[in-house]
Amino acid sequence: MKVRELDSMKKDNTADKNNINIELDENTAQGSYSNLVIVNHSPTEFVLDFINVMPGSPKAKVRSRIILTPQHAKRFLKALDENLVKYESSFGEIQNLQRDVFPLNFGGPKGEA
Repeated sequence: MKVRELDSMKKDNTADKNNINIELDENTAQGSYSNLVIVNHSPTEFVLDFINVMPGSPKAKVRSRIILTPQHAKRFLKALDENLVKYESSFGEIQNLQRDVFPLNFGGPKGEA
């Protein structure tokens, strides 16, 4: 499957310079469910560990790790915020649930989901 993302698409000959072809293989397209994200950072990067915690299970594995520059982390936050606003305008306000406390300690700074 191929996905095409357009960046500032124009109706002239310069439009091809702004196109990027993004390939999405079948495994990646299936996605991975996560109900917990641990966020850590250093001066040069943000690390997001996506985890699926199952009720009653004492263990959980990181399903995906995404490493971002601080600039991309800020862009990601903005894109997520814009999409949450669009989602809530279509489906109603997302209710904040009571914050779950997970006994996680990986020895680094504490992350938040």
